Amino acid sequence: MKLLVKSVALAAVVAFVACEDEVKSEKEEIPTNPIEEMSYSPDATTFEVWAPTAESVVLRLYSGNELAEEHAMSKGECGLWNLKVEGDKKGLFYTFQVKVDGKTLKETAGIFARALDVNGNRGAIIDMRDTDPEGWNEDKAPEVDPTEIVIYEMHYRDMTAHPSAGSSNPGKYIAMAELGTRSPEGLATGIDHLKEIGVTHVHLLPTADFGSIDESKPTNQYNWGYEPKNYNAPEGTYSTDAANPVARIYELKSLVKAFHEAGLCVVLDVVYNHTTSTENCGFELTVPGYFYRMREDGSFADGSGCGNETASEQPMMRKYMVESLEYWVKEYHIDGFRFDLMAIHDIETMNLIRTRLEALNPDILLYGEGWAASAPLYDESKLAFKRYTYRMPGIAAFSDDIRNALRGTLDLSQGGFIHGVAGNKEALKFGIVGGIDHPEVNHSEAAWCADPRQHISYVTCHDDHNLRDRLEHLSPEATEEELLKMDKLAQLGVFTSQGIPFIFCGEEMYRSKRGEKNTYNMPDEYNAIDWSLKHQYSDLVEYVKGLIAMRKEHPAFSLGTAEDVREHLRFIENDNEAAVGFILDNLDGIDPAKRIIVLMNGSRESVEFDIPAGTYKWISDGEVIHPKGMVPYTIRSGKVTVPPITGFVLAEY
Repeated sequence: MKLLVKSVALAAVVAFVACEDEVKSEKEEIPTNPIEEMSYSPDATTFEVWAPTAESVVLRLYSGNELAEEHAMSKGECGLWNLKVEGDKKGLFYTFQVKVDGKTLKETAGIFARALDVNGNRGAIIDMRDTDPEGWNEDKAPEVDPTEIVIYEMHYRDMTAHPSAGSSNPGKYIAMAELGTRSPEGLATGIDHLKEIGVTHVHLLPTADFGSIDESKPTNQYNWGYEPKNYNAPEGTYSTDAANPVARIYELKSLVKAFHEAGLCVVLDVVYNHTTSTENCGFELTVPGYFYRMREDGSFADGSGCGNETASEQPMMRKYMVESLEYWVKEYHIDGFRFDLMAIHDIETMNLIRTRLEALNPDILLYGEGWAASAPLYDESKLAFKRYTYRMPGIAAFSDDIRNALRGTLDLSQGGFIHGVAGNKEALKFGIVGGIDHPEVNHSEAAWCADPRQHISYVTCHDDHNLRDRLEHLSPEATEEELLKMDKLAQLGVFTSQGIPFIFCGEEMYRSKRGEKNTYNMPDEYNAIDWSLKHQYSDLVEYVKGLIAMRKEHPAFSLGTAEDVREHLRFIENDNEAAVGFILDNLDGIDPAKRIIVLMNGSRESVEFDIPAGTYKWISDGEVIHPKGMVPYTIRSGKVTVPPITGFVLAEY
């Protein structure tokens, strides 16, 4: 019999309670202490498995592929099965086999495995201290001013697989840790490039073990990694030796350390909303029917569009997510997390995650997708949808509002503001104020941010057409010069909006995915960045680099509270539907400038804006960025004409 979510067997009565003799039933209890499925010492290795419905649990130890030992585990308190195996077992692999309702399930590495064999079917007994690079205990993240945060989303292979990347280990963890890599034109690639353009946070696509690639075969295979198998150990594909459980951990830690030394914080993309398999997943092979939302007919709900959806509201699933994330922070020194399909998770769990992680790192960066693939099987009002972001302080969400306003719809049926398309003005203004309530914004959607730093501004990310391909598709008659002007205007919209700017890897050098949208398993020919583009489109690279520097120079683009935005930001009236201007004013004590003006014209005709007369420095004339401003220029008439597909930034000091 499965433990259906609709039943009360575990769902309704399970609670975080201490395990004591007087409690009613072990099936109703969740251990308060962290679960250590495997804990190694040279004298003995201990094992524990949470399997409250099990009739028996068997531990198997393997030497290579040969069964070395087999032990029956003992049932203890709080649904835990325990065993202590004497002797030094380092180097062996292990599995658990659970029997429920008379049925013996398949062997599993468990759900908390922190080291794995190749392909992640067995846990590995290792000493975690063997995985620490030299100086690991002293490793720490750089300090980043919240006003300066810029997120750069990347995939290991995208960044390092192309021959032009100059990497000695293409597609591997250590490739991204490699210093001094250069393109054929002698320009910085990899980590040196990230330092050069000035981003602060590197967002790594799924790094935890996933199930779509055979790690035993040559690693020219490609996948984004949104197919989770084991949540607490790194993927072997990106290791130089996937069969060595220590190597993949050591190499990922080395990468994190290299990023930190380069002044970069590390964000992991995490996928707790579903698993790549269901019946063969560790969740289902330990406590069937518990960790997923189940329909009344016993089938798996599928809000993820991937065959199942996890039940974060279940006490042990909630505990699991919290402790898994804590582990990544403590063991791998991770600085933030991006949550895939965050709306599948409940708000209570997300807020608990924030509280627990902030206790470890007050500067932890948390954000996610405020949507699901389809309607999850849970009360919608309790889920972390974008519209409820204001109920999750300290957690941000991607703004599809500003994304669609700037560049158009997901399905490529229509362009946006940068194409001169009417009807996007209020949505763009809503993005500019950071998704908060503002008296001068009349967006069709209600404000969903309590403060602007809950708002992630972007135009593209990994799972979409990238910007170049969108531009070429929607404006086939445009010249390359015109397309690049549209690109720059889109980037200006992102980097002058309140909140946190986000950029997809290679976007700064006009990257193409050959017109493809969903390249999750396509070869390097579609996904790998050709670093020769950095030379070919150096003007765009410098423009984006300048925008990042501008944002660091001018904290007014990242005001901390909704009240600050409403006080300091006002819009400039204009009748053109493809033109938006705004003023950041009264900035004494906030910004080096006392006034900043941003004028954006996405139309195909020049537009005149009325601004306060004064002496301004041009931060941007639409072509280049000068963060501190160029030679002062006096505007006595109070009028500025902005050419088509152009954005200006002016500052009065």
